[in-house]
This record gives sequence, C-alpha cells and structure tokens, in this order.
Amino acid sequence: MLGQPNLNIKVDREKAARYGLNAGDVNTVVQAALGGTVATTLFEADRQFNVTVRVAPEFRDSIDTVRRLKVGFQTPSGNNAYIPLTELADISLDTGASYIFHERNQRFIPIKFSVRGRDLGGTVAEAQQRIAGNVKLPNGYRIIWAGEFEELQQAKARLMVIVPISLALILLLLYALFNSMRDSLMALAGIPFSIGGGVLALYFSGLDFSISAAVGFVSLFGVSVMNGILIITYYNQVRTSGMGTIEAMEHAAEQRMRPMLMTALSACIGLLPAAISTGIGSQVQRPLATVVVGGMLIGPIIMLVVVPALQTILLGRTGGPAPAVPPPLEEAGEAHT
Repeated sequence: MLGQPNLNIKVDREKAARYGLNAGDVNTVVQAALGGTVATTLFEADRQFNVTVRVAPEFRDSIDTVRRLKVGFQTPSGNNAYIPLTELADISLDTGASYIFHERNQRFIPIKFSVRGRDLGGTVAEAQQRIAGNVKLPNGYRIIWAGEFEELQQAKARLMVIVPISLALILLLLYALFNSMRDSLMALAGIPFSIGGGVLALYFSGLDFSISAAVGFVSLFGVSVMNGILIITYYNQVRTSGMGTIEAMEHAAEQRMRPMLMTALSACIGLLPAAISTGIGSQVQRPLATVVVGGMLIGPIIMLVVVPALQTILLGRTGGPAPAVPPPLEEAGEAHT
C-alpha cells in the first residue's frame, strides 16, 4: 500500500571505505541522530529508565538538514574528524509503502480486481495465460491467485467429493426403500430434467456458473428424487391391484401431479424475489435461487410428461405380469360347490 513518504539513505560503501567506515558505522550514526539511541541508564530506587538521546528537531526536520549530519571518523594521525552524511550516502525522499503485507512470514503485494460481465474462472484463466506469456518474474517472486478464485477452486474440489457421495447415499436409501435396483434408478430418472431446467434458467438470466449455483443443483437432487419416489411408490401400489403397466403409470402420474406441482410452485414463488434481486448480496443468493426456480418450474413439468413414458417402456420390458386379482368370495363359493 503506497502513499507513505520514506527517507531513503543508501550508503556508498566505496566512499565510506576511504574514511575507514563501513555501512554499519554510518547506519549507527543515522539511527542515533534520527531515531535516538540509549546513552545510559538512570536508576531511581528500585526502578531504572533508559536515557535516549538524539539530535535536536531543527537538525533533522528536513532532508537538507539530514544531509548535513556529521559522521565522525578517525584520521591517520589518530584525531577525530567529521564529514557530512551527504558525502557518504545518497539521500532522497521518495514515496514508499505505508503498510507491508505479510502472510506465512513472507511479504506479498496484493493486486485486486473485480470481474464484470463474465465468469470468474474464465477471467482468471485468460489472465494466467497472458501473464505466463508476457511477464517474466524475477528470481524469488511468484504469483498466487487467491481471493474468491481460490475459494472457488477449493469449493470445486469439495464438490467433486460431496456430489458423488450424495448420489451414492441417495441410491442406497432408495434401494433400502424399494428393494429393487430397477425402481431405484427409475426414481433418479428426473434428476437430468431438473438439472436441465436449472441450466436453462442460468442461460436466459445471463448468470455464470458458481458455487452458489452448484449448491442449488445439489438441492434439486433431493426434490427430483422425492418426486420420483411419489410416482414409483404409487405405481407399485396400483400394479398390485391388477392394473396394466400403462394404465398404472398413467393413473400414478395423474394422482401425483397435484402434490408435485404444488411443491414446485411453492418453491418457485418463495425464491422468485431472490432470483430477480439486484441489491447488495444478490451476487451470492441470486444464482442459487435462479437454479432452484428454473429446476423446480421446468423439472416437474417435463418429468410428468417424459419420465412416465420412459418408466413405462422400461418397466414394461422388465416388469413381470400384474398379479392376478383374487375372485370374489361368492364366485369362489359357487365354483367350489
């Protein structure tokens, strides 16, 4: 962070060596004159105080007076002599750092920028490519892309682990519910349509994919699976009554359409203000709300049209015949007679 005036004193070692001095001797004089040095210790009863001395303010209040500071040295004859500081060092008043950033005991210079009108990942990738081709860093320097980009990379790494585990746990729970891998996979058939709805919502709203949007996609998994459970469970119940595959699926989709649409519309209406907001903090909540609104609005509608047909084809090929309906008691009695 620049803006702090700095008095830079660079000792000329060759000139100082002519007078039998080194850089340490000159720095000691500068430190004592400008910053002060401990000359002695004052004792008062059981307490002690350091006595610090330095030159008077009028001899150090400007760069010209600093240049005239006297530096002592010993002549070949053994006598003490004095020479102005300007004869031994280059003195300048420059603008320097008012604050030096440190991280892990290392200095660093932060360069901040904001992204407008494009995604963060693509912007940083282009910046990395241009810097690698046009900027040659000196030895000891390196570039670390931190901030929101670093958090984005860490979040992506976590999602690469969390999402497969979530899907595996969902499939495991579905198998424990249906005791059938076929029905479990059928319950997952609506996930691609919900994801497609979220992608379309991001595209038409002009938003880029972010971690907030990724969380919205993960939340759609559970809702899509819930809708699939509703249809498959009711389908199995209807099939046990002797209804055919197509009729059973049509009846299941018709009976479960109302709760599915009510759930979807309630979520869409509740998150619609966040999806169209433009105030402070909207860059975090808007992608998540947009994904959920798009997925909940488009996903269930497509699921009620496409997924039952797909499930009918697959279940009709793999499912056995419907269980026979037991005859009424009166007909069974007459047949026995």
